[in-house]
Amino acid sequence: MKRSHINALLREAAELFAGAGLALPPWARWSPAEWAAHPDAAAYCKRRQIGWDVTDFGFGDFARQGILLLCTRNGLVGHDEDRSYAEKFLVLRAGQEAPFHFHRFKMEDIIVRGAAPLDVQVCDTDETGAPLDLPVTVRIDAQTRQVATRESIILHQGESITLPPGQAHRLTPAPGHAMAVLGEVSRVNDDLTDNVFFVPVFRFPPVEEDEPALYPLWSELPG
Repeated sequence: MKRSHINALLREAAELFAGAGLALPPWARWSPAEWAAHPDAAAYCKRRQIGWDVTDFGFGDFARQGILLLCTRNGLVGHDEDRSYAEKFLVLRAGQEAPFHFHRFKMEDIIVRGAAPLDVQVCDTDETGAPLDLPVTVRIDAQTRQVATRESIILHQGESITLPPGQAHRLTPAPGHAMAVLGEVSRVNDDLTDNVFFVPVFRFPPVEEDEPALYPLWSELPG
């Protein structure tokens, strides 16, 4: 992805989060120079994967397969004395998807924070990580329901779905709607080791530096 494209997406996301009433921590708008002036904070955030994250999953077509995330808090797997939970804000654009994947460790709630509804598809997996063609029990807020594997579940503003480990999921804005602004509350998160996709992906694609970075991604922080 080009840096100019990432910068534009970050500007847009900051406005979308503000419009949804999601106030950002001050460091979310720190420039690379400001991060360099705060080496302890940079090292803390980088180790915990806290900060901005933009990916096209290595497909080279962000408009169709990609997601923007801002991790606002996180801990370290196996170190509950640090933090045992994580929080993220997410943006999915119209026609864009986060492709089917599951987590071995992380349980998460995906929450619709903006006005555009979200289309969630889920399927269970076996002990090898292969998808199962069986009905799936899902929890949507205080209720459970059974759906067919990969059936579309439409969530509206304020609604959430709980995704346990091993339950694969695909996220996209509901058809005919614009960008979905989402929240995520989960167990501590490790995007380097705990994401299992049904097709091979490149979770952290290289960046083409065609202009200076507006805000660095967490993977680019010093430390």
